[in-house]
Amino acid sequence: MTRVFITGASSGIGAALAREYAAQGASLGLVARRREVLAAMVAQLPNPERHRVYALDVTDHAALAAAARDFIDRHGGADVVIACAGVSDGTLTEHAADQQAFDTILSTNVSATVATFAPFIACMKTQATPRRLVGIGSVAGIRGLPGAGAYSASKAAVLCYCESLRVELRASGIRVVTIAPGYIATPMTEHNAYPMPFLMPVERFAAAAVQAIARGDSYRVIPWQMGIVAKLLRMLPNALYDFAFSRAPHKARKGDL
Repeated sequence: MTRVFITGASSGIGAALAREYAAQGASLGLVARRREVLAAMVAQLPNPERHRVYALDVTDHAALAAAARDFIDRHGGADVVIACAGVSDGTLTEHAADQQAFDTILSTNVSATVATFAPFIACMKTQATPRRLVGIGSVAGIRGLPGAGAYSASKAAVLCYCESLRVELRASGIRVVTIAPGYIATPMTEHNAYPMPFLMPVERFAAAAVQAIARGDSYRVIPWQMGIVAKLLRMLPNALYDFAFSRAPHKARKGDL
């Protein structure tokens, strides 16, 4: 029976991954801030008695570590740990008020990813089962998007951090899997007032992600079409990229929705 610990599990990608793993018979540890939402979700999953909810903010690293210890104690370890908690707002550096948004996005998307993985590594090193640490990046981390400096920076950091961790843990047998979603239909994207090419239903994304995690893929862009777009964007000379994207629409700043 697979043991899976997921942060950001109450909605969007995290909730879809929880449903996919529960349908496969996994035992879940689900982390999010809203206990009532987590409890309602678990009640609708197969075998709800197998699952444990942890209502906490992932920026509270002590609480996150305590949840990890509880999950390990209850299940004897973890096979898959997914750092899925993430937030996104439009940000503009010229607005001093956006400093708080930068701090929140970086602490939630980057520092909390480290804090999610750290408590599990020692235990996972002793396990004989396949082991996966999964970071959720984004195609937005491939190149900096105008009006999304904080989000792009945070996801670029996740991509690079997971690569570093993958090399560090190579000899241990723990696979570090980086998933880079493109546009996925979730509450995070529903307010985007601009075209979202290859927009993918979240359940289809979750099914593809779980397959990539099971294979131990080091890096996977989902949907695959966005992987081609990402490679092309990375190849563009700066002058051409700057010209094309300086006219791109911006994600709405907090309070501008």
